[in-house]
Amino acid sequence: MVMTPLAMAALALLSERPMHPYEMYQTLIQRREDRLVKVRPGSLYHTVNKLTELGLVRVTGTDREGNRPERTTYEITEQGQLALAERIADIIAAPVYEYPSFPVAIGEAHNLPRETVIDLVRRRLKGLDVLRDESEEAFAHFGRTSLPRKYWLDVSYLEAIYTAERTWLSRLLADLESGELDWGEEKRSDPAQTSKKKDD
Repeated sequence: MVMTPLAMAALALLSERPMHPYEMYQTLIQRREDRLVKVRPGSLYHTVNKLTELGLVRVTGTDREGNRPERTTYEITEQGQLALAERIADIIAAPVYEYPSFPVAIGEAHNLPRETVIDLVRRRLKGLDVLRDESEEAFAHFGRTSLPRKYWLDVSYLEAIYTAERTWLSRLLADLESGELDWGEEKRSDPAQTSKKKDD
């Protein structure tokens, strides 16, 4: 099994303490892990079931509160701890290209008019400002809680990524606006101008 990010998140939570899937879901949302992992109750339950089948987690018991549905509590096994540690080590040690879509789009941006790209880059910069502000807010929030910093290193990482991308895009925008970056549009024939010449 190739361990998915959600499976890693589930195992990591269970390495802290036994939990039932709904508690795991609430904890992931509370820690804002949904910025890194697609977290949905259904997919989380499915993932926990799969981890159980593989012997990476096991059931420790069930309980019921009032009229609520019965909840099954899980804990990580020794095999699960080993699998989680190996997967974390593999990912941290070796950079792997993850095929994000943005580099593909920016690499093909020359297919759009310069002014269109300028507008799109400005819009992306605004979006990055929102994401960076959210990360800063999360960083400040976790700093005020008793949650140890080791549990939210991802927050500072994302903040650094947003800042780096914003710096790069700001330079690109400046080069596009100044004409420093040759877009080659003057060499292309404008369909509207070509049609006008024919009419003349």
